Amino acid sequence: MTGTAERSWWGWGTTDRALGDDECAATAALLPGLPDRPRPVPTLSDLALPASRLSPPSSLPLSGSVPDRARHTYGKAYRDVVRALSGELAGAPDAVAFPRDERDVVDVLDWAGSAGVVVVPFGGGSSVVGGVEYRGERPWVSLDLTGLDRVLEVDPVSRAARIQAGALGPVLEDQLRPHDLTLRHFPQSFQFSTLGGWLATRAGGHYATLHTHIDDLVESMRVVTPAGVSQSWRLPGSGAGPSPDRLFLGSEGTLGVITEAWMRLQGRPRFKASASVTFREAGAALDAVRTIAQSGLHPANCRLLDPGEAELAGTSTGEWVLVLGVESAAHPVANRLDQLTDLARGCGGAVADGGRDAGGVGGGDTAADTWRTAFLRMPYVRDGLARMSAIVETFETACTWDRVAELYATVGAEVGAAVREVTGGPGRITCRFTHVYPDGAAPYFTVVATGRPGSEVAMWDEVKTATMETLGRLGATITHHHAVGRNHRPGYDRQRPEPFAVALRAAKAALDPAGLLNPGVLIDAV
Repeated sequence: MTGTAERSWWGWGTTDRALGDDECAATAALLPGLPDRPRPVPTLSDLALPASRLSPPSSLPLSGSVPDRARHTYGKAYRDVVRALSGELAGAPDAVAFPRDERDVVDVLDWAGSAGVVVVPFGGGSSVVGGVEYRGERPWVSLDLTGLDRVLEVDPVSRAARIQAGALGPVLEDQLRPHDLTLRHFPQSFQFSTLGGWLATRAGGHYATLHTHIDDLVESMRVVTPAGVSQSWRLPGSGAGPSPDRLFLGSEGTLGVITEAWMRLQGRPRFKASASVTFREAGAALDAVRTIAQSGLHPANCRLLDPGEAELAGTSTGEWVLVLGVESAAHPVANRLDQLTDLARGCGGAVADGGRDAGGVGGGDTAADTWRTAFLRMPYVRDGLARMSAIVETFETACTWDRVAELYATVGAEVGAAVREVTGGPGRITCRFTHVYPDGAAPYFTVVATGRPGSEVAMWDEVKTATMETLGRLGATITHHHAVGRNHRPGYDRQRPEPFAVALRAAKAALDPAGLLNPGVLIDAV
């Protein structure tokens, strides 16, 4: 857990779970043409960072230490990991701010505005889209908000809580547990990401249907901007003009710094059940998922793995696998799981044994458990393969059901062709459908290919460019839940209506006239 193990400065998660050298080599043996041994991981004491350009007042909570600056240089995308492993830290922040309360945030922004210093908000640092780095010439500060990590108030009558934005997932849930309540937002990065990060990126959680994004759980928000503090009212709903919260949800730190929010909570689930269903054909599998998404049964988990993804996860060979899960805080769920599996069976699926909740206090099946373990382990495997110069990265999107099958096939063909052209080998492209809606689905692709030592970032960037072109041509979103950052800007610029871009630029100019907050994210820097 985050409280007992050291966080990796260069890669995902904690150091105790990283792949060892022999494990890296053994995993990479599945790909041809890679080195025999992994590149070494630089130690913090070996790093040479540029000298800081700042001399801030001693009253501000700023650190200029090499470890702090190195840990806040990048997020955790593949290109971030490779650059960190290569010791490419010329763009490190000049300092890292560690505010202890909202007053500190205000003071840092006031000083930064007067000194012409860029400020980039930083939660858990798990961004995979270049959202927490700065690529300009001005001095910059990384604003680490994890010191603002308390649940300040719980309203058990309305089932809501006022929570500081720097609370990491486990820290937040630990404080809600004595109230028998949960936010129930569990992205893959849950251990290493914050409430503020989820809000700023409109993060997707583990729920595959219904409450898929953090947006659905927001009651009100408090945001510090250079122009003042925005505090929306606590309301279950409102038709009073455009929502102020919607302005800041997904704003990625470029309009203001989210410091706290009232969040809608749920009772902690007591009844759970899961099952897996296999399909021989893609069409039948997609029909089953669409039927379930349109049924109104709202499973908590409805993940569809294509044969390649299922094989990587160790759940099946040569078949599509649908992992279903249901849960409730109030009543047994076995009957609902039966209804879901009946729908899947009616589309040609074969339902695995197990998964019933046997009276209501737990239950699952082997395929679901295997998938969950592989899901949480995958970022560490990616880092191990990156040390071996493999290209291992993901991208996700969403489109309506009438285009899902075409998108899946076209991405496989066109991105596969781009991988072959860039790497000289076939690579491997797999897919899982992570979130489903009555009107569409969110495919999540993984690319694994052989890279050339020293050229991995450039090679991946070429594949990514081809990916964005394919998604844009098909009318699919550039991101379903990973945010825009800097890496997705070309695709976002294409997707975003121009009148909205005009309004966004105007909002930026009004709220941050000096252009100090995360410049280059969403819109061009001033």
